This record gives sequence, structure tokens and C-alpha cells, in this order.
Amino acid sequence: MTNDQGQMTNPQFLTLEESADVDAALLSSPEKFLTRLTISSLRLLKIIAEDRGIPIEELTHKQIIEWFEKDGKIRRDRGVEAAVLKW
Repeated sequence: MTNDQGQMTNPQFLTLEESADVDAALLSSPEKFLTRLTISSLRLLKIIAEDRGIPIEELTHKQIIEWFEKDGKIRRDRGVEAAVLKW
């Protein structure tokens, strides 16, 4: 995701409210983990689709892999703050 100046913004993959809603849900710990992962993954897939300029439904596993490779290269070349994923 980029702002109006073309700089990367820090997307939030799971809000505090969403996390609290998951905590309050009648789910087991593994189900809560998977729910958080799924919500976060949906956000990331939207970012990848937007970056590719295609609907999320058209993403292929190869495009997702390529996006992760690209984000990893940005992180290595320009630092963590320039990448989408901050790990």
C-alpha cells in the first residue's frame, strides 16, 4: 500500500477490535489462532491483488509467491520499513 507520495504505508492486518472480537468468540485456542490468521491473510491478499492490479479472485499461487519474493527483496535492499511485511 502506498500513500499519495508513493511511500509505503504500514497496513494493519488485525485491529484491536477484531482481536477482541475473536477473543470473545466461542472458539478453541487453535480456532482463534486460525481466525486471526484468516483475517490477516485476507488483508494481505487484498494488498497483493491491488499491487498486481487484479481482482483478488484472480490471484494465483505463483503471483502470491512472486509478491513475497518482491517484498523480501525490498526488505533486504531498502530495509524493513520499506517493505509491506515488517519482520
